[in-house]
Amino acid sequence: MQTPVISAFPFLHPSPLLNASPLKMSTASPDFSNHSRRPGVSTLLLLLVAVVLLSCFLLHRAVEFRITTNSGSPLHSDSKEYSLARVLKVASMPDNTVILTTLNEAWAAPHSVIDLFLESFRMGDQTRWLLNHLVIVSLDQKAFSRCMAVHSHCFSLVTEGVDFSHEAYFMTPDYLKMMWRRIDFLRSVLEMGYNFVFTDADVMWFRDPFSHFHPDADFQIACDHFSGRSDDLENKPNGGFKFVRSNKRSIEFYKFWHASRGLYPGLHDQDVLNKIKNDSFILEMGLHLRFLDTTYFGGFCEPSEDLDEVCTMHANCCLGLSSKLNDLRILLEDWKIYVSSSPMSSESSGWRVPLNCSLDSLHLYVQQPDPTWPNSI
Repeated sequence: MQTPVISAFPFLHPSPLLNASPLKMSTASPDFSNHSRRPGVSTLLLLLVAVVLLSCFLLHRAVEFRITTNSGSPLHSDSKEYSLARVLKVASMPDNTVILTTLNEAWAAPHSVIDLFLESFRMGDQTRWLLNHLVIVSLDQKAFSRCMAVHSHCFSLVTEGVDFSHEAYFMTPDYLKMMWRRIDFLRSVLEMGYNFVFTDADVMWFRDPFSHFHPDADFQIACDHFSGRSDDLENKPNGGFKFVRSNKRSIEFYKFWHASRGLYPGLHDQDVLNKIKNDSFILEMGLHLRFLDTTYFGGFCEPSEDLDEVCTMHANCCLGLSSKLNDLRILLEDWKIYVSSSPMSSESSGWRVPLNCSLDSLHLYVQQPDPTWPNSI
């Protein structure tokens, strides 16, 4: 006796009636009163076609939006480089310049840092158009999903074996991995021929900064403290905001910077930059290095005092996400007051921040470090 075949999809098997012996035709009218009628072959074929088409559609959407599995493996047929090239091409300015920021789940939540960041572009003086050239580089799946909901240009940068979704506590191993992964990624963008403005998401954009960049610089970076001279190597750089032009010198510099982490184990990228900025190798490669004036590119370490000139303000010298969010919201409120006040009005008297991000709290941390205080400074 032949063993019956059991299928996971029984409706795909032909009805037993199709293999039965021919029946004599009956002159009686068919009985439609029985509710156990089976669907016809044509109906089953249509159903099968619909299932196949739906599967193809879902697969296409997975490729297009780079949906990531729990293991961190992207479900897409294109290489990561190709997908990045496509995003950069769409977002770039005519001179191949893009604006880049990175985002993880901790900063991607509604009403968190990313919302304030995007709002600053909309509130700023002729800065809204710059959003067309902003690429948000997501470090985990939830950040990528949020990016897709709030912005046009998103790229998913997944690092195998590393979870960047949670708030990275300052100088912890995860924090250091995140910072050095960022340096390596930016090097790859330069190698693809793109200039970039890199900005942390806690940098608020109030004016178009491009007119204040140095035209002859390969690499220019904001400062925690600015000495008054853009070529003074004693300036204290902050890696949260920089403009880098793609050329042989900048690419070699990024390779050297990343490789130097081995010479200074346990230091983050900003501290390593401070160590190597005087290195003879940088002089030999001919890198044109400049530091950005805090008059235009201020922060909580050294706020820009002139609201008529400020382009960006960075929530640096600040520990803790709640403190950062509190002061960033006040910063945006201060900008609203400034924009709405008349030229002769004394209503806008400058920034009320830093408050929770005061230097006193930072000095307390330096004197009595608390490993539970999160975020970069």
